Amino acid sequence: MIIIHANMKVNRELESEFLETVQDLIASSRAEAGNVSYKLLKDTEENDTYVMVEQWKDQDAVGAHNASSHFQAFVAQAPKYLTAPLDVQAFAGQPISK
Repeated sequence: MIIIHANMKVNRELESEFLETVQDLIASSRAEAGNVSYKLLKDTEENDTYVMVEQWKDQDAVGAHNASSHFQAFVAQAPKYLTAPLDVQAFAGQPISK
């Protein structure tokens, strides 16, 4: 499983518009065959900071997502909303049985 954390600092004045725009990305990404989970979370300690927490079946699924039209459309619009460069971290992981 591939886990991605995409940290975003959002312009406070455009936060509402950002939240509307990102909904298509979230819904379309969740519908992808290799998607396990796709959630946008708001940081409770840093103002205007969000993290997209993604889980993908494998690297092929990540590649397909990155090439998708909905992801490319969001990437093209993102600079309008962000006040700092996108900070993306990717991890390889496996679920742990309790």
